[in-house]
Amino acid sequence: MATFTEQLKAWRREFHRTPEVAHTEIETTRRIREILEEHDITILDIPLKTGLIAEIGQGDTFIAVRSDIDALPIIEQTNLAYASEKHGAMHACGHDIHMASILGTAILLKEREQQLPGRVRVIFQAAEEVSQGADAVVKTNVLQGAKAIIGFHNDPTLPVGTWRAKTGYMTANVDRFKIEINGVGAHAAMPQDGVDPQIILSQLISSIQTIVSRNVAPYEEAVVTIGQVHSGETWNVIPSSGMIEGTVRTLTPEVRDLVETRMQKLCEGLALQFGASVALDYQRLTDGVNNDEALQTLAWQVAEETGYDVQLQPRAQMIVEDFASYQQVAPVHFAMIGSDSKYPLHHPQYAPDEAILDKVPYYFVNFVERLFERVR
Repeated sequence: MATFTEQLKAWRREFHRTPEVAHTEIETTRRIREILEEHDITILDIPLKTGLIAEIGQGDTFIAVRSDIDALPIIEQTNLAYASEKHGAMHACGHDIHMASILGTAILLKEREQQLPGRVRVIFQAAEEVSQGADAVVKTNVLQGAKAIIGFHNDPTLPVGTWRAKTGYMTANVDRFKIEINGVGAHAAMPQDGVDPQIILSQLISSIQTIVSRNVAPYEEAVVTIGQVHSGETWNVIPSSGMIEGTVRTLTPEVRDLVETRMQKLCEGLALQFGASVALDYQRLTDGVNNDEALQTLAWQVAEETGYDVQLQPRAQMIVEDFASYQQVAPVHFAMIGSDSKYPLHHPQYAPDEAILDKVPYYFVNFVERLFERVR
């Protein structure tokens, strides 16, 4: 008979073989439901296309625990015996590890159900990789009234058995911008007849970088990256239009506002200077995960009690994590737990150490029980 950890490992490998990318996690949802129902865990009737929410316990007070379930559109290159059977999809971010861990958490909580002084809602959330799944869960109102929402992400840069977190921002506010330039096309030999969008593009590329270097204070953190530039189709024509697109990462609302405002002013100034249309489309996608101070203190204690090498996260990571949407409805805590992979997240050869499964479920069960002691 398989041990508890062996069962979690088997589920993890099953999910790894059958990855589904954001918004297509139909079979993944079905299998999670099947496992939960085999353990007599209640599934809530929530209007979600993919993903689900289970509930354990009784009473008015409730806490939520979250796992994400979607894979990435990546061709796997691990050569593992249980490698992805779906070409072009891979659990390269470790959501298979997350699912197995939180399934284990749900099962352990079910075994303690009669002793729980409240309810635990266990979220298996779709579409994290496109930063849409958490918001969809929040919009169902199923988390209104939660006392806390807790989660984690595996971290391949940390050894197994290591836990890291900090008060405040764990991840960045993430925005996306697109700037479209409309000038006047002309023959390459007669630039005086046109308004060259590529000159404006080159100025924009340089000027945008000065927002961080000359407008953001040195003790603040911000990243502005241009991911794509497009203009022109041939060598001897000045095109009529061009565009750039990129991302902004910040750690405070004030710096976020500042970057957007400065970018808009740069566009307006270049439009006036060159007599072109320079239009900015700035989208605020996801807030940074902002750990509650009291929850961080408790989580630190729980991690130590669970046997982790507990470390303070030295700074926020400038990555996106849509777990941040849950802080709209409750205090949150999010930790990084070591998975010790030679290759990083989102790499086609990413291969976490499955020994991470040994402790994660017990960490969350302990966390839930300690939270109930504080909020009931």
